[in-house]
Amino acid sequence: MNLFEKIFNYQIISRLDDTGTFMVTAHERSWLKAMLQHPVASDAFTPETMDKLKSMLTKDEQMETSAHLIEKARSREKQVYHPLLRPLRRLIMNRSGIRITHCLRSGKVYSNQLGVPYRLEYSMVKREWYLLWHHVRNRAFMSTKLDKIISVTEEALPIERVNGILERIGQTLDNRKTEVLIEIIPHYNPELSRILYALSCFEKEVQYDAQQDTYTVEVCLLGEEKEYLLSKLRFLGKRVRVLEGNYVKKRMLEASTKALERYGVLGEDNL
Repeated sequence: MNLFEKIFNYQIISRLDDTGTFMVTAHERSWLKAMLQHPVASDAFTPETMDKLKSMLTKDEQMETSAHLIEKARSREKQVYHPLLRPLRRLIMNRSGIRITHCLRSGKVYSNQLGVPYRLEYSMVKREWYLLWHHVRNRAFMSTKLDKIISVTEEALPIERVNGILERIGQTLDNRKTEVLIEIIPHYNPELSRILYALSCFEKEVQYDAQQDTYTVEVCLLGEEKEYLLSKLRFLGKRVRVLEGNYVKKRMLEASTKALERYGVLGEDNL
């Protein structure tokens, strides 16, 4: 891929993202058609959405995996989809209040707590869905696993009050965010798609310097997400370099030093 193609492709994808347009390949359409046959698909989509997707994929061939993939024994994994995702998304979109009953790890149950839902988040580390919400009575910002929610119903609240709460939550989270600037080593520019895919779960902004032929990625994240970012950076290895973000730079230096010591590249005299 030459320089012009890299710049042009990135600009096109960025503009499509801004307009909410998502491009899919024939292979991805074939995969989607196969996934719609999964038993959990009927819970993940409304009947109207299922019918629309199936009608759009009528002319596509369904991906056949039985002859090519063999699933070996593995530990039991939790499903990514949760039955509460759809109703909670509706409540968040409608800026509604909620009455929530949930339990703690100890088993203690809190019933009919009045709150305002803010956002749904998926932890890639714990493989769990969380509801971020505001507890009206305690005036506290809560993070509750969906598996710990016993019931949740809509509760009417004045829209002005809801908007004020959501605005304060947004400001609080913005104050807790940190930024990490990552440089993609130019030699690995042909692997740009792979690198950005590894960082796809983070809020980020990509910049391209045509003179230096260098991409930089500014990642914005909360404090508890730093460990997951570190795991992704270790996976990418020498393809990237952290330019800004003291904590992340320090941890990457520690990990690199320990690895070199383990294989005898560094000794006490070199430290």
